[in-house]
Amino acid sequence: MLQLNQIHKTFYPNTPDERQALVDVNQQLDVGDFVTIIGSNGAGKSTLLNTLAGTIIPDEGDVWIDGNNVTGFPEQKRARYIGRVFQDPMSGTAPGMTIEENMMISLGRTKRRSLFRGVSKQLRERFQEHLSTLEIGLEDRLNTKVGLLSGGERQALSLLMATFTEPKILLLDEHTAALDPSKEELILKLTRELVEKHNLTTVMVTHQMEQAIDFGNRLWMMDEGKIIFEANGADKDRLTVADLLQNFQDIRGKKMASDRALLAK
Repeated sequence: MLQLNQIHKTFYPNTPDERQALVDVNQQLDVGDFVTIIGSNGAGKSTLLNTLAGTIIPDEGDVWIDGNNVTGFPEQKRARYIGRVFQDPMSGTAPGMTIEENMMISLGRTKRRSLFRGVSKQLRERFQEHLSTLEIGLEDRLNTKVGLLSGGERQALSLLMATFTEPKILLLDEHTAALDPSKEELILKLTRELVEKHNLTTVMVTHQMEQAIDFGNRLWMMDEGKIIFEANGADKDRLTVADLLQNFQDIRGKKMASDRALLAK
């Protein structure tokens, strides 16, 4: 479903600020694979996610999604393949528009642009059906402006909008980092349910090592633009936070930087 071939990206080349953000990234994900990505600040996690989304075009290498070379596709053209949920609950939705209008825009992401008369009764019922699966009452608030929702409600809506069109790839960009613990638990529960329901190929960036271990069937650890460690299946299931920290030290010859990537829960 996803193939990355020798991806390189350098920021500010040939200047004193030159930084290699991605270095020779070669990976492949099959349909339904769920990979979590961890690493210190500046490790390249966000750059890799943005490269998948088309926000950043690599200097070298190819990105393939479902057999299509999308390397040169800009973000808007990749939208038909990709659903994304951002860290900030304020991102990914239009606050001045209603829940119904936001869902209509999301639905249009996968269709050819054209004029339409409005939301039909059948489509409105479809939206309500999807919203009811969240079990937080949004199906009865279709005409509520999204800007009036709480952070957790808005993130739940963003997650639903990113998945109900069944994209080829789901990108989760630290999508629980800005939420309080109770809302974080809700969003993680919904994430697991929606990914399993649609059998989505998923890439989740997180600073929380326990979260990275608990979710998905694959794990990548990044540092200085490289994937320096990976674990799959049963090997991943046996990992602990202590194992990850020790693996980092064994591979890099130093301890992981003391930031929120360490023992965050």
